[in-house]
Amino acid sequence: MSDFEKKKLEMDLKDFAKRNFESPSDCRNISQIRFYIRELCIKIEEYEHRFNFVPSWAYALLAQYNMAQNKMIHVEFRNAYC
Repeated sequence: MSDFEKKKLEMDLKDFAKRNFESPSDCRNISQIRFYIRELCIKIEEYEHRFNFVPSWAYALLAQYNMAQNKMIHVEFRNAYC
């Protein structure tokens, strides 16, 4: 795969994420974050299978959503048991 093709795939995935996802810091409930995590994982798997290429920022975005989810779970736990 050429650098041009990789760049095009990266731009396509960025456009998809920008259109369909909110930033992790803007998410306000855990179900919303879980939905975004699930959709992003599906998209990453699709890119792995179809193109054998996933931009590194996609994994970084997934990590940000996971971090936001973990913070919300911690707050829920603290509120329920403390």
